[in-house]
Amino acid sequence: MATEFDIQGLELDWVAMCWDADLRRRSNRWDYFDFRGTRWSSIHNEKRKVYLENAYRVLLTRARQGMVIFVPTGSDEDSTRQCEFYQGIYEFLLSCGISDLD
Repeated sequence: MATEFDIQGLELDWVAMCWDADLRRRSNRWDYFDFRGTRWSSIHNEKRKVYLENAYRVLLTRARQGMVIFVPTGSDEDSTRQCEFYQGIYEFLLSCGISDLD
């Protein structure tokens, strides 16, 4: 497993990444979150929002041959992994033309 820092500047043949609830799509916009303690906290600082976007940009631009993006389904029994956190991300990626290989 590697973070965006580990793969900065690399080109990898294949990449598999998990898109978590720190960058969520809702109402045609992105929402930004940090996980603090036992809950998600909204990010309001613009520099931190840009940093989070860039972290995903790095992860999404490393693959040369192919990429798998895993979006968890979530669980409404766990308040930190609610299904709605991931549904908007999943739908957005589908609208961009990414195939669902479920």
